[in-house]
Amino acid sequence: MTEFAAASGVGQKAGVALAATGLVLTVTVPVSSPMMATSADSSGAVSAASQPDVTAAAAAKVDFSRTAVTTKGDPDGKLKQLLSAQSVGSITRAASSGTLGAPLEQLVSASAYGFRVSPITGGAGEFHRGQDYAAQCGTAVHAAASGTVTFAGWHPYGGGNRVVIDHGNGLETTYNHLSSSSVRVGQQVSRGETIAMSGTTGASTGCHLHFEVMVNGDVVDPTGWL
Repeated sequence: MTEFAAASGVGQKAGVALAATGLVLTVTVPVSSPMMATSADSSGAVSAASQPDVTAAAAAKVDFSRTAVTTKGDPDGKLKQLLSAQSVGSITRAASSGTLGAPLEQLVSASAYGFRVSPITGGAGEFHRGQDYAAQCGTAVHAAASGTVTFAGWHPYGGGNRVVIDHGNGLETTYNHLSSSSVRVGQQVSRGETIAMSGTTGASTGCHLHFEVMVNGDVVDPTGWL
């Protein structure tokens, strides 16, 4: 019985593989198996005739791949599956919510994405391209998901010291007004990895992190992904 239990996992996979080729598989198991026998002879052996035939069409596909299996313990797997399942531009907010990790240990909103009064000029109607989070200068900034660094340097249009990470399939995140960064272009980073320190460089009125999410080159509301 011990030997049968040890081998049962292999036998089940082999049985399904045979069934996938169009062959008929007859399964014989001990009476103590979870599949209870319907008849047995005087010695207790299970009659093969009492077991159902397991069949599959010749063209049936049996896939044991686990690449599509994702859990809360594999957030990057969830994000990759989401991006590969459909065009990033057609992903709904309900589907994207929670797929990116927090760029700071604590997210304290300072200025939301969208139109606002400019903190620099005081003029109304400025479009704010990202989400600002309050953070003292020198606070660790983390990659929101695994990806490749495509920019690490000075942003001439107000972002100051800036890092951009490409997560694939048209999804990018940017981290702005940094006091310093610890990554280089072409570097692979992991979700949660420290990539920089927050600051107030560029067009900034105080220490904070300006975080952006870009879909196919266009900014979107970051809160729809966090």
